[in-house]
Amino acid sequence: MRPHISVLTIGVEDLERSLLFYRDGLGLPASDIQGDDLEFGAVVFIELQSGLALALWPRTSIAHDSGMPLSGASPTDFTIGHNVGSPNEVDAVMSQAERAGATVVKQPKETFWGGYAGYFQDLDGHLWEIVWNPDGLPPDDAT
Repeated sequence: MRPHISVLTIGVEDLERSLLFYRDGLGLPASDIQGDDLEFGAVVFIELQSGLALALWPRTSIAHDSGMPLSGASPTDFTIGHNVGSPNEVDAVMSQAERAGATVVKQPKETFWGGYAGYFQDLDGHLWEIVWNPDGLPPDDAT
């Protein structure tokens, strides 16, 4: 297996609500709902960076497609990390997420490893870490 991921899919309860949160609330470049004419086909794609997309797909569709039973979700199963260019940008993104309806579960603060980070949960409970890690910035964001 090559170490290359092209799509991360998160299960959502209400696709329209999630689309509004990510597109209108967070300002991410999301597609309109696609495939809603197909049973279990409705999905939204968000281009995160070249070659990587975040897909929003109803949890019932994921259960149907995978053959796995629909079960309760845990916000600590995984986190989505968004590394930004400064502590001020962490604060700005956290405020934007909260205005969009996210729940801030950990206010941003300095970390034990020398960075600055906070956590919010999206409308479906997915845990996002907004972080300034001076050693982990992508080359185009390094200051």
